[in-house]
Amino acid sequence: RGYGKILNVGSVAGFQPGPFMSVYYATKGYILLFSEALAIELKGKGVSVSVLCPGPTKTDFHKKAGIKKIGFFRKILLMDAKKVASIGYRNFMKGKTIIIPGLLNKFLIFIQRFLPRKFVASAAKSYYRF
Repeated sequence: RGYGKILNVGSVAGFQPGPFMSVYYATKGYILLFSEALAIELKGKGVSVSVLCPGPTKTDFHKKAGIKKIGFFRKILLMDAKKVASIGYRNFMKGKTIIIPGLLNKFLIFIQRFLPRKFVASAAKSYYRF
């Protein structure tokens, strides 16, 4: 039809390996890369593609995933789900391809580019204790 918008929901997890939650992290990585590729394929055709990549958010995710009181989630200020949704929607409507809510999340994604991948994977491992 020559118009439209697609919003996929990824995660900051999609930017790194995730021991103990490897399928989740890999799935979010797939969503991220798929969305980026699709955005390029559809450029100039009137359809925009965005992927929302929030970090830890105040929801029941941790409980439903069977994750009990993780030190990582206690140490970092979880973002409010409404704020994540608001930032996501605003940037989606602007046509931004990759949307990462929160300065801390943006910083963590940026800084890991300069760190050895093995270090990033080891750090991710320490986030989760089942």
